[in-house]
Amino acid sequence: MKIGIGSDHAGYQLKTRVLKEIKLPEMEWLDIGCQSEVKTSHVLIAEKMSQLILAGEIDLGILVCGTGIGMSLVANRHQGIRAAVANDVYSAIKSKEHNHANLLCVGARVLGVEHAELVIESWLKAKPDQAYKEIALRLDQ
Repeated sequence: MKIGIGSDHAGYQLKTRVLKEIKLPEMEWLDIGCQSEVKTSHVLIAEKMSQLILAGEIDLGILVCGTGIGMSLVANRHQGIRAAVANDVYSAIKSKEHNHANLLCVGARVLGVEHAELVIESWLKAKPDQAYKEIALRLDQ
């Protein structure tokens, strides 16, 4: 499974840490930027991630900004993207199980590093519940 990860300047340190620390079987990371803490627009990164998911070049995406909100607002403009802001484990899991979120947005300024890693890893391990698939796919229309 190919997972995209991207951030703006506010999420750069967390993104870098996640790339080093989270390794799951059969998972490959694609770092889509940014590459430093120099001020970067969250819009550009969220647009790029959305396009990669919609083109089928990656299976899922994770976006990190200050709160997760800005990234989710941009990503959810795209039909077929189901971006969820989750800053706790329960919400992360449920966003994938019940809402078939294909993009997780987290806030680097909201979460501690270890908690953020737990949220992200929990989301990655969660499996979409097929009973909710029809409902979730209606969101794409």
